[in-house]
Amino acid sequence: MTDSAIELDQVSLGWRDRIAVRDVTGVFRRGSLTALVGPNGAGKSTLIKGIMGQLSPVRGTIRFAHDIVNQIACLPQVGELDKSFPVTVYDLVALGAWRRTGWWRRFGRSEHARVQHALETVGLADFGRRIIGTLSGGQLQRALFARLMMHDAQVLILDEPFAAVDRDTTDDLMRLLQQWHNEGRTVVAVLHDLDLVREQFPQSVLLGGQVVAWGDTTTVLTSENLHLARHLCAGDYL
Repeated sequence: MTDSAIELDQVSLGWRDRIAVRDVTGVFRRGSLTALVGPNGAGKSTLIKGIMGQLSPVRGTIRFAHDIVNQIACLPQVGELDKSFPVTVYDLVALGAWRRTGWWRRFGRSEHARVQHALETVGLADFGRRIIGTLSGGQLQRALFARLMMHDAQVLILDEPFAAVDRDTTDDLMRLLQQWHNEGRTVVAVLHDLDLVREQFPQSVLLGGQVVAWGDTTTVLTSENLHLARHLCAGDYL
């Protein structure tokens, strides 16, 4: 796996008797920037949960390069976050440091500096004391990106990072993704905006309950492949 960060071999994922995504085989290369796309119900978030270990494969194997097993961080969908919980933006971002600090170790000066730098980077320098429930959708997504920065991981998995945010926020956060990619990190993002994918993501995986295409974005996002993915999700060809 010298060039591979994550390998999937005939992976099927689901719950009980329902398979949400089946027979996925492919490789996420080190330092790649990959969009995970497909219609609603295609299995995108399910595949993310499988990679993150939140869901065990029904069949098949997910393998990680030995040096990145503990170097993976995930940005979940905003809807999975309990915004009613009275946590400050600062504390939300600081949670990203737990692998370095542990739950009970003293949070030192260097970690405080990391948090402040992350907040400044995402444009929330003055928002540290705000309760997350008072943030707009775009502000909350910026805070989650700052928390992701705190992980300092080599593999970054993002589930719909630009959902329900404005264009300026999307542009700012996309620049962060490009920066991480330029640093040699492996980035995988679930996305719906195919124009953005075509502009910014060299690699794509198109799902329709199974892999329709995996590779260079220009060859993956063809009208024929997109048509097939829609029909697969509708059950026409199953």
